[in-house]
Amino acid sequence: MAVNDYPICRNVTLDWNDLKYFLAVAREGQMLGAAGRMGVSQARLSRHIAALEEAVGARLFDRTTRGSTLTKDGEALFATAENIESEILAGAAGIKGQDDVAGTVRIGAPDGFGSAFLAPRLDRFRTAYPELCIQLVPVPRSFSLSEREADIAIMVGRPDKGRLRVKKLVDYSLSLYATRTYLERRGNPQQIDELKSHTLIGYVDDLVYTPELNYTGEFLRDWRSDIEISTAIGQFEAVSAGVGVGICHDFMAAANTDLVKLFPEHSATRSYWIVWHENLRVARRVHAVADLLDAIVREERGLFFQAYAEPQPKE
Repeated sequence: MAVNDYPICRNVTLDWNDLKYFLAVAREGQMLGAAGRMGVSQARLSRHIAALEEAVGARLFDRTTRGSTLTKDGEALFATAENIESEILAGAAGIKGQDDVAGTVRIGAPDGFGSAFLAPRLDRFRTAYPELCIQLVPVPRSFSLSEREADIAIMVGRPDKGRLRVKKLVDYSLSLYATRTYLERRGNPQQIDELKSHTLIGYVDDLVYTPELNYTGEFLRDWRSDIEISTAIGQFEAVSAGVGVGICHDFMAAANTDLVKLFPEHSATRSYWIVWHENLRVARRVHAVADLLDAIVREERGLFFQAYAEPQPKE
């Protein structure tokens, strides 16, 4: 399909090089970052964007001190440019006689999943797709797929708004933990209410970015954190250092032999969902990354959910 076959591009002659620079800025969210990714000067990149805006007769980005965000016209052209790019890559793969997956895919993920699980396994993506650049953004916040903050987002809980493609990735469990040294120093609580006399570690309440993370009440009514940390990784590190008692992801705690799971009958269950924008439904690299990510998680599904088994009575 030619560029002019797309509705937004009818009667307009577009330069593919201009579109490549446009896609880079849309994905990076800023001119400077896109110029670095493309290996060109910011001035050269700006000239390509200006040429493209002149060709389509519309402003494609809102530029602020924080970066460049797509306008409505920009979002429409982005979907078209993605389709064109996909077809070019598919055509090139056909010429080469192989199923190439190339380009850049940015994955936004909660810090616990992104840092503790996914980051150590990124070599799987490089091995499968040597021409693919993976950008991992593991931070404790929501990602706007419509504003191109990420191509794929891993979310806690199923999103219910937006033109999104959604697939459940895995259920995961969280439990109470403390170190052996902490329990030797402060005593091992025998009843759940005794936790009130311990140093409790939890989230910074006004920085909790999704209601799914409000799980302290599922462990202890009137839970009050003595130490508040805005990231799951930060909480885990504090608990692992013997600072206090905290609610940690079981898949993060599994390898730490110094951690003791307290009251294993008390746990919380949440779900990770893999999400991408509907505009990317034909982007082969996005589907390839999503499928491989799903496969990696399925291989280690038992790590994420550790169900409590009632102790059997002694005979």
